[in-house]
Amino acid sequence: MGTPIERIRNFCIIAHIDHGKSTLADRFLQDTGTIEARKLKEQTLDTMDIERERGITIKSVAVRMKYVAEDGLEYTLNLIDTPGHVDFSYEVSRSLAACEGALLLVDAAQGVEAQTLANAYKAIDQDLEIIPVINKIDLPSADIESAEEQIEEVLGLDSTGAIHTSAKAGLGITEALEAIVHRIPAPVGDREKSTRALIFDAVYNSYRGVIIYMRVVEGTIKTGSKIQMMSTGMKFDVAEVGVFSPDMIPSETLAAGEVGYLICNLKTLESTKIGDTITDALHPATEPLPGYEEVLPVVFCGMYPAVATDFGELRDALERLQLNDASFQFQADSSDALGLGFRLGFLGLLHMEIVQERLEREFDLTLVTTVPNVAYNVVLANGETLHIENASKMPAAGDIDHVEEPYIEADIMCPTEYLSAVIDLCKKKRGVHVRVDYVDKRRCMAVYQMPLAEIVLDFYDKLKTLTRGYGSLDYRMIGHRPGNLVKLDILLNGERVDALSCIVHRERAAWVGKTLAAKLRKLIPRQQFEVAIQAAIGGKIIVRETVKSLRKNVTAKCYGGDITRKRKLLEKQKEGKKRMKQVGSVEVPQEAFMALLRVNEEGD
Repeated sequence: MGTPIERIRNFCIIAHIDHGKSTLADRFLQDTGTIEARKLKEQTLDTMDIERERGITIKSVAVRMKYVAEDGLEYTLNLIDTPGHVDFSYEVSRSLAACEGALLLVDAAQGVEAQTLANAYKAIDQDLEIIPVINKIDLPSADIESAEEQIEEVLGLDSTGAIHTSAKAGLGITEALEAIVHRIPAPVGDREKSTRALIFDAVYNSYRGVIIYMRVVEGTIKTGSKIQMMSTGMKFDVAEVGVFSPDMIPSETLAAGEVGYLICNLKTLESTKIGDTITDALHPATEPLPGYEEVLPVVFCGMYPAVATDFGELRDALERLQLNDASFQFQADSSDALGLGFRLGFLGLLHMEIVQERLEREFDLTLVTTVPNVAYNVVLANGETLHIENASKMPAAGDIDHVEEPYIEADIMCPTEYLSAVIDLCKKKRGVHVRVDYVDKRRCMAVYQMPLAEIVLDFYDKLKTLTRGYGSLDYRMIGHRPGNLVKLDILLNGERVDALSCIVHRERAAWVGKTLAAKLRKLIPRQQFEVAIQAAIGGKIIVRETVKSLRKNVTAKCYGGDITRKRKLLEKQKEGKKRMKQVGSVEVPQEAFMALLRVNEEGD
């Protein structure tokens, strides 16, 4: 039957980015002998190339370790490693649902940061046992007393039992493992009851179909038994169950309290969804487990295949990727400028970047992406409300009563000396001041409400630059508010380019139009005919730039003789260019769609 339930510990490691989660996980794997020393590498659990290159965790990963404690008993520890970046916080909340306890990692030099706070509150909401761990105590700049003080004052947790570690130097690892065994409660669950297991992740494998990651809450799941998905009622035969160590190791059964994987000949991605409950098909449970709240995307962009015939491949790639990352959404879309493609919704800009990079790497696609934007509520004069994710779908200005844009409340932590720079940045981004809390003598937290559109593109980078890397950001949505917004269109030779349309604040519209037109003039290659680039709000043109035509020297063969011959040839050329302009189409390069991004960045 596997490990007795009282000797299982399910826990995760939560922290701000770069506070050492993945390194601590490596030390646990090494100390428990789960991985041979020769196979151990940095960030062992970050399996994707993109995670290793960027040094960030994107996907939660589960791993099982055996640990013989000082009391001589052998325990099974299931660790779920979680990401720290604000864009991937949904991964954290999913992982917390599969655990009874969490190690809350705080960097001894940096102290409590915005993300530490957000993740700690998530764990407290789930009633998890939280063990504070102060990491990087070997750094010359480490200030353990200050870190303990912040744990007490900012997080409201008791810091007397905080574990002091250095994951890099391997200090305090045994103390951390002992704390997990003695302070985190064992899972509760009756192994004799009807089976209920929570799906917390899934991946697609070309050879084995869908592999489900689950936490068994009650009962047992055996190889060869029949299971049922509670949301769809679909039934499957279990081909294999097993655990991650960290490679997949098959076992006969998985019992209540255990974390593992399940393969059941699931070929299509529609048959499963994350947060669903698995039960026994012959003796089904009556109630499903509470799943996860649906995450709503906040940033949208269009993705189009560079080669039109790759549309089907892009659709398949998105479906497979969505199984592994349920938080982005997509729907088919078409653009006059870019052809058939998809409109995608993401949780943030980094999330968008990662999805694009994964599509290009894992599925070998070449993509053209449009500028990311947010979704607006447009209230029409007749009282109807439209939800608009794409500027080109905006109704005519005369039909609109007002436009509402999404607002967020941001918690920005930084050293006190950078507070004025942070306040200036927030003001530029149309931020509304809420309050400033002083964490300790050196650090403070500024709380601002501001439009999501203002922080989507480059706010985080600017914050890091202004605070020399010490600033940290966490934000949450607080609803929509009316704003003075207009739709800015770009016209090439009088033709509207839908992929370059954007919604901007009226005060900045003329500036954005002017800068964008100037940028496009440099990016659009010269044609045989003159190209007019115009920026318009409604029917009113506010800016015009011109790309001069290439001129062939048609009078080269005229030497001597009458001037009328030359005039005749030039007139003929002029007529030709006029005709060409009527039928010729302007090729818009990919860089032009990204120009809007840079325009917004320079705007500050």
